Amino acid sequence: MKRYLIIVLLSFQSLLAQVQFEAKVSKTTLGLNERLRIDFVMNMDGDNFNQPSFEGFRIIAGPSQQVSQSWINGKSSFEKIYSYYLLPQQKGNLVIKQATIEYNGQIYKTSPIRIHVTNAVQEARNPDDAPQISADDNLYLVADISKTNPYINEPITVVYKLYFSYNIGITNWRELDKPKYNDFWSQNIDIKQLVGEEGMFKGEKYRYVVLRKTVLYPQKSGKLVIEPLSLDIDVQLPTNRRDMFGRVVVTNGNKRVSAGAKTISVKALPEAGKPADFSGAVGKFDFRVTPSKTNLKNGESLDLVVSVTGSGNMKLFHLPKPVVPNSLEMYDPVHDEKVNTTLAGMSGKISDKYTIIPQFKGNYPIKPMQFSYFDLGSRKYKTISSPEIMINVLDGPSANDQVATTTPGVAKNIISSNEQFKFIKLKTNLSSMKEDDFLGSNLFYGLLFLPFLMLPLIVLFKKKKDAIDSDVFGNRIKMNNRLAKKYLSEAKKQIKNKELFYIALEKAMHNFLKAKLHIETSEMTKDNIQELLLSRYANQETVNEFIALTENCEVARYAPSSSVTIQQDFDKAVFIISELEKQMA
Repeated sequence: MKRYLIIVLLSFQSLLAQVQFEAKVSKTTLGLNERLRIDFVMNMDGDNFNQPSFEGFRIIAGPSQQVSQSWINGKSSFEKIYSYYLLPQQKGNLVIKQATIEYNGQIYKTSPIRIHVTNAVQEARNPDDAPQISADDNLYLVADISKTNPYINEPITVVYKLYFSYNIGITNWRELDKPKYNDFWSQNIDIKQLVGEEGMFKGEKYRYVVLRKTVLYPQKSGKLVIEPLSLDIDVQLPTNRRDMFGRVVVTNGNKRVSAGAKTISVKALPEAGKPADFSGAVGKFDFRVTPSKTNLKNGESLDLVVSVTGSGNMKLFHLPKPVVPNSLEMYDPVHDEKVNTTLAGMSGKISDKYTIIPQFKGNYPIKPMQFSYFDLGSRKYKTISSPEIMINVLDGPSANDQVATTTPGVAKNIISSNEQFKFIKLKTNLSSMKEDDFLGSNLFYGLLFLPFLMLPLIVLFKKKKDAIDSDVFGNRIKMNNRLAKKYLSEAKKQIKNKELFYIALEKAMHNFLKAKLHIETSEMTKDNIQELLLSRYANQETVNEFIALTENCEVARYAPSSSVTIQQDFDKAVFIISELEKQMA
């Protein structure tokens, strides 16, 4: 009996224990070149830790997690620590904002911490810690331009490549200045996934990544300047030190690179031989005028499609407009574009569709149309003419029976005697101008008895809610399931940000375990996870893959990795979680 009483008292004491969550720093004043350690400490096993933004600092290591639990003189002690190493990016007074963590459905926050950053301090440095090489001679940003002396509206491409030697590693980069294309029509080509490639640069083998692809169409002649792309890049440089396994120890550095401004000399289109109807089309095109039908009955309409297909500045010129007889009523066109943009420029089809309605019986010609463009291959103007189109209206009123205008391009709408009252409404919807009293109306009685009708539903809803709220264990499982899906979705969003991706992926896998195995983070040892998963009939191979991927999340945040590797880890996580769901069902 005493034994049970002690257990109850200890449990009660633990419930009364105050939850503490605080941030501790190694120092509050440091030089611009010094590191700062910050620990976020909690005395309970909280989950879903969210780090602050660390504005003014750069994370050089972390987060690392430590969990400790002990019993001293019958008292339980628990501590969970998230640690970071930071490097200040600027001088002055900086503030580390609040971090948050969740425990038993409650959110706990740390207090903000003020850090004073001074000038860089002189420190004794081990010569072995100095990098063997400099990033200056091993890292380049290049803008490859397909042509530097194009005509107006001739497509050119700009491809931005980041070259880096085999001696250094790239961990991250940020855009400082985006390129500006003044006096150019521009369109970026989406790069779905960054892929590392090999190539020759300055006579040596380099690795490179294509960061941007842009197609440009110059809009005026003369010297046009493309403003540069500038990047801030985090690099890893080898030192003279080696670790206990004989591997070279690297040091983290920072390098800013720029592609430099580029000047393009744009040639004006020749004036000699320029057609009067030239509207700016440059490229190689085909021109067509196509009617949907040429024989019509009275009251029918036809569609006249004016289209251009080919490759060139498809979106930067106008199509010619057809001229029709007065007896054909033509409406404004519907414009359509089916254009694809690649590194070769724009190609596809643009069209204007006109709806034409004849007014009288007879035969009406649509005059030939012309489309002119500048051919880049022959460097000459070319003109394409469409044939004359004859429209035959088989029946209906004759033009001789009506009074019609003879002014070109203008037609009057003629209304026959049997249609002149066509638009008058014969049926009406009338309502009384006298308003009914609200008292005694259906709405009055409906509002009066509605609370009494809703009362049983409210009682049933409250009972169901109380039952759900009382199911603490079930609610925790549901919450962990939701959190696993949330963080897996967050990992997918952060797939281009290595550190945030692996943090979210690790949280997703931890919450999955908590939902399926009903354990807390402090119980997530390798042996315990393996034993519990196998007891739920999970496959041994799948369990090993899950544990390996979980352990890799911590290491992968600091190790160099490509976008391909990150995508593979995400796909693997989705597959493993799906397989475990099936096996443990």
